[in-house]
Amino acid sequence: MTAPSLPRQEQQMLWLLAAVQFTHLLDFMIVMPLGPEFIRLFGISAAQFGALVSAYTLASATMGVLGVFWLDRFDRKRTLLMLYAGFIAATFACGVAQGYLWLLLARTLAGACAGLASAVVMAIIGDMVPPERRGRAIGTVLASHGLSAVAGVPLGLGLATAWGWRSPFWAICSLAAGVWLLLLRILPPINRHLTESRDAVRQDSLASVWTRHLALGWVLTFSVVFASFLLIPYLGTFMVGNLGLRLGELPWVYLFGGVATFFSARGIGQLTDRHGPALVLASLLVGTMVPHLLFTHLPVSPLPVVIAAFALFMALTSGRAIPTMALVSSRVPPALRGRYLAVNMAASDGASGLGAWVSGLMITAAPNGALSGFDVVGWVAVAMSACALGILWTLSRRTASLSAAPT
Repeated sequence: MTAPSLPRQEQQMLWLLAAVQFTHLLDFMIVMPLGPEFIRLFGISAAQFGALVSAYTLASATMGVLGVFWLDRFDRKRTLLMLYAGFIAATFACGVAQGYLWLLLARTLAGACAGLASAVVMAIIGDMVPPERRGRAIGTVLASHGLSAVAGVPLGLGLATAWGWRSPFWAICSLAAGVWLLLLRILPPINRHLTESRDAVRQDSLASVWTRHLALGWVLTFSVVFASFLLIPYLGTFMVGNLGLRLGELPWVYLFGGVATFFSARGIGQLTDRHGPALVLASLLVGTMVPHLLFTHLPVSPLPVVIAAFALFMALTSGRAIPTMALVSSRVPPALRGRYLAVNMAASDGASGLGAWVSGLMITAAPNGALSGFDVVGWVAVAMSACALGILWTLSRRTASLSAAPT
């Protein structure tokens, strides 16, 4: 049985939502290669630059939790347009920043708006796409992760080199403004959640979001993302310090990794629709154990070998988000979906930050740049994937307390 194709109008909507995800992921990634420039211009330390990067995800996580109080009370199109406009304004503020504190505050606001906008994007997919096509729809939107990985670092460096460090932010603003206008014109009103399920779930009842069954979805998301971000932040350093790559070869590695992620996302989405999100996620959790151990134990290797190992790692690891999101979003009624997914996004952001911090405690860098202990972190990532399997099994066995509500 083949997965049903996406209707044309649905595809247009999904590509627009993917563009929203792409611009905010690009905005997040584009700061990283500008670190040396910010340190020089603003006279800040490496720790202060780290705060500049982490402010984005921390604000996203915080606003995700706060979004539980209001995110389902309005038309989702209006909510997305409002949050996306805030993101555009904050990114413009980054481009005109006159000092470190200004830039830090602008990055915080951008992260806060982007995190909530991502939750609304996933809630729109849950509301507008039937369950039998939802995996492929999520795969289409999350394919933007691969594109941002390919474009983020080269675009940031290229624009900054040609026209200064402010130009990448202005470029993102221009692109996002065009997407905003298309959303305004093409996206229909999305307000079914304002009338459906009110008898079953009162919108002002926060307790219904915090049931034990629904909380298991957040725990599953946290464990899946935590296992990935034990490794992802240090892959570039590991490839240069341990695998013998030159710094100039890294863009090629990330290019192929991003391309692999882009194409695998669509395929994993189709598999999710065909076989169900639980089975696909379980297969990916087991399947990623091999590339996690392979990559973290890889000796000094030629560039093609590293590219192949990295592409396999990224294609499978990033693909786990697709069945995870399809599974957790299907367990929530429309009247609670926006708020639930906002907290789910906060769990994802918190897991990424905590995973990077925990693995940092386990890794030491030698004077020559080699990382010691990264192989042990690989085993920890495998153990966390096994824990995620257990959580998935528990979640799959539980009957949804709101199963009668439409999904």
